Order: sequence, then structure tokens, then C-alpha cells
Amino acid sequence: MDLIGNQVEDHQSFLYKHEQLFADSFPLFKEIRRLGKLCDVILKVEEQTFAAHRVVLAATIPYFYAMFTNNMAESRIKEITMKEIEPRALESLINYVYSGHVLIDNHNVQGLMVGASFLQLSDVRDACAGFLISRFHPHNVLGIRSFADSMSCRQLIVAADQYIDQNFAKISQSEEFLALQCEHLLDLIHRDELNVRTEEVIFEGCMRWVKYAEEKRSKLFPQVLAAVRLPLLSPQFLADRVAREELIRSSHQCRDLLDEAKDFHLMPERRGLLQSFRTRQRCRELFTGQIYAVGGLASTGESVSTVEIYDPIAKKWNMGEQMSMMRSRVGVAVLDGKLYAFGGFNGTERLSTVEVYDPRKNKWSQGCAMLCKRSAVGVAALDDSIYVCGGYDGVTSLNTVEVYYPKTNTWKTMMKYRSAGGVTQLNGYVYALGGHDGLSIFDSVERYDQNEDVWVKMSPMLNRRCRLGVATLNGKIYVCGGYCGNSFLRSVECYDPLTDTWKLVTPMNCKRSRVALAANMGKLWAIGGYDGESNLSTVEVYDPEIDKWTFMPPMCAHSGGVGAGVIRFE
Repeated sequence: MDLIGNQVEDHQSFLYKHEQLFADSFPLFKEIRRLGKLCDVILKVEEQTFAAHRVVLAATIPYFYAMFTNNMAESRIKEITMKEIEPRALESLINYVYSGHVLIDNHNVQGLMVGASFLQLSDVRDACAGFLISRFHPHNVLGIRSFADSMSCRQLIVAADQYIDQNFAKISQSEEFLALQCEHLLDLIHRDELNVRTEEVIFEGCMRWVKYAEEKRSKLFPQVLAAVRLPLLSPQFLADRVAREELIRSSHQCRDLLDEAKDFHLMPERRGLLQSFRTRQRCRELFTGQIYAVGGLASTGESVSTVEIYDPIAKKWNMGEQMSMMRSRVGVAVLDGKLYAFGGFNGTERLSTVEVYDPRKNKWSQGCAMLCKRSAVGVAALDDSIYVCGGYDGVTSLNTVEVYYPKTNTWKTMMKYRSAGGVTQLNGYVYALGGHDGLSIFDSVERYDQNEDVWVKMSPMLNRRCRLGVATLNGKIYVCGGYCGNSFLRSVECYDPLTDTWKLVTPMNCKRSRVALAANMGKLWAIGGYDGESNLSTVEVYDPEIDKWTFMPPMCAHSGGVGAGVIRFE
């Protein structure tokens, strides 16, 4: 019967959709299975059996879809024997496809992940990987990394490697580390990405490993020591610790490695001939930490004592504990997990005072004041000291360098430098770049050798720059922005110490002088600055792998003039 009638032309139609149909149906499938009704297949693992419906398994599990729809023998038989999965895991995964949820815990995660991988349930496999990542600890991550490798789970492998890189010092104290096979130990300590305070951590870890089973491992020790970057150890440590170790003294191969390290320090002019992976700095810049934007300017242009902290994981700025003094154009360095703020301008005068932030106590304290008042100062930490270079005292551009020793809270002065330049450290040297003397802006670069106590000229930058940002990343030096005397810059240059050459990379999105540049997570973070018209709160990040700058969340309480330092996550 035509209710509308043939006389009425109506080309419209109505689509009825039951939004809850599927959500309502699957609980019923589960109940039908619980009652044992309409089940047409039995899965057997060891001595346990599980009844299910072929159509449900095929619709939800790729492994069974392939089995039941491709005319395989199993598509016709009632009972199928499974061999690559634990009974408990199979039961949980069958329940999962009927219910949409599965409980993952410390006891079942490994079996579940193996089962999910076998059945091609990628969502469950990834959930298991995420669960393991959330449970990383220095005492279990090596075992998880080995498991991830056996599963070819890229997500878990990458996350485990990153955790190992950031926490090697603690991991090297674990039972898992001591139980490593030699080839696995060598793979680990060869990594450029290990983030250790000094190479001493690697050496001591290897000594613990060999002495854990000395009778069996002593013959392997020369090849283990060959993977340690002995030239990166300090001369004092080489003499007082390494040279006195009996396992080294009794091995001709080990003594040769020690001699190579000594030559590296005794004959710096021949270091170019001694280049190998053992002389290459590990990429400490790849660690993940919080970026501290210290001091700087308010939107009104006034100097502030404010501190903002950027969490690169949450991608969010938060307010930190403020300093006791207002400071813009302040020098900042991080050493041994503490952040140091040197000098700056408080709106009235240049400062010589120093403040030290301890993140464990969330507290600033006073350090020993510098010998000179300084703003627009370049700062770099190297070994156990901090170099504070040049700057402006309110009257003249300074050509002195002060070296601060936190352990003794003392200073010493040396001559040489310029104002508003950049300073960084690389491969055991302090580099001073650009700046001005009150009349001329420089493109020059000098390198300080603390063993010889000399400054050496290196290849100049491609552009003259003062008020530039400088940071070290992946064994190279990057400089960005600044002022050349005619214009404010957004160009970026990269220096390769092996060839002593500079090249241009992709410029920043914004012109930035007085920019703070920090290395974190294998990337460069350009923070704040001045574009010639206004102070900047914006932040952009450079990824060297794709040669691209991307904007990140801006600072909340600063408008340029900040100093920046990175304190790694513990």
C-alpha cells in the first residue's frame, strides 16, 4: 500500500541511523558466547580450550580474518590448535574483541604483547608498549629494551633507547647492566647519544661490569676499554684513576689506549691526527630537560626577576621561583644540575652579583659576586668551571674574561674578549664569537684552550654579529640572529670544528637580536629577542634533521632580554 500516493511527486528520502546499534550488539555477542551458544570454533592452547564465533573473530582479529576467508584448512575444522601464544593471553584477547577492553598489568603485559603481535592486534600491542614505557626504571629498562628488540617493536625500542640515553649513570648501577653480554655492553657504550656528565661515568660503569665476573671477563676488557672515550677524560682522572687500575697496567692493549689519551692532552697541536670516535664528544645536547627563561624584560620594558620554565613534553610555560634581583641581558649557564645567573641590568645599573638556582630545593641563593659589573655577557660552562666573557659595565665594553669555580666559590680574571658576543663550549674548548668593541661589530671567532691557556683564531663567521644567540648541538656550533650594524638578523650559521668551516642553514622566521639560544631534545630553541621595533615573547625551534624552524608556545611573562639554560629531567 502506497501511503503517500502515486499522485504526489517526492524525490526526498530519509536515512534512519541507529547510533547505538553496534555498541548494543557486541555485549549481546559476549553474552551469547558466555552461554556457549552458536559457537562454531574452539581454539586450543596447550591443554586449555576457548569457544568463540568465527564471524566475530574474523571481523576483529586480522590473523583469523586471513585464516577463515582464504579457504585454509582451519576455516573448515571445528578445533584449531594455537602454538605461538600463551593460554592466558589468548583468553584475554578473545575477551577483548567481544568487550573492547583488556586489563594490562605487570604480570601479563609481556604475554599480551606477544599474543597481540601474533594476532596482528596492533592497538593492543601499542597499548602494551605504552604501558611498558610508563614503567621504565633504571633497573628494568635494559630488559624491556631486549624484549622490544625481540618483538621488533619500533615504538618501544626508540622510547627505551631515549630513556637509556638520559639515565645511563643510574642504569650502569643496575643488576641488568652487570648481567649484559659483552656484545650488548659494547653496543650500549658506543652510543653517541649517551647523556653523561663526563666520560668518567662510562669508564666506571665498565669497570663495575668487568669486575662483576672478573675471572671470565678480564680477557674481554681490552675491547671494552677501546669503546670508552679515554681522551675525553681529564688529565687528572687519567693519572689518578685510570693509570693506577691493575687491569689496565697488566694489559699491553690497554696501556696503548691510555697512551693515546695522554697524547691527546699533551700534544693538542696534533689532535687533528688523533681524530677517531674516541675523541668525539657524546651528544649531551640530546638530553631532554626543562628550559629556564631567566630575568629579561616585562611588556613595559622594565627589567624583571621573573623566571619561566618550559616543559617540552607538555609544551607549556609555567612560572618558576623568581630571583632576588631584577636582571635583563643576564648571562646564564648550567653546571652539575644547577642554574647560574651572572650580572645583567636592573634598570638602573649593571650588576656584578651572581645567583644560583637549585631545582631540588626550588630555591635561589647568592653566589660569589664577579669582579666586574657586566650586562650583555657571554657565558659557557666547561668541566668544573664557568667562563663569563666580555659585556658592558655601563661605561665601556669589557675585554676581560672571568672564570668561576663553583666548588670553591672563587673567581680568576684573564684578558681577551668583546661585548655582546656569544660564548659556548665544544670538544673541551671555549668558543667566543662575534660581539663588538664599542666601534666595530665582529665576525671573528676565537677558541680558548684551557690546558695551554691560549686563545686561537678560528675561521670567522659569514656575517658580522653582536647580540647573537649561540649554542652547541650534535658536535657543531650554531649562531643565530643578532645585529650586523645595519639590520637586525634572522640568518643562522653552523660551524663544523672538523673542517673549521661555516655554512648557512634555514633562517629563523623572525629577526631576533638579544636572542637566547638553547639546545634541548636534539633541537635548538630560539627564545625572545628584539626585532628592531619591539621586544619578543615568541619562541621558535630548529630541527637540524629537516632544516626547519617552527613556532612553539610563546613565553607568558617575558618580552625578550632573557637568559636561557636547560636543566635535564632527573
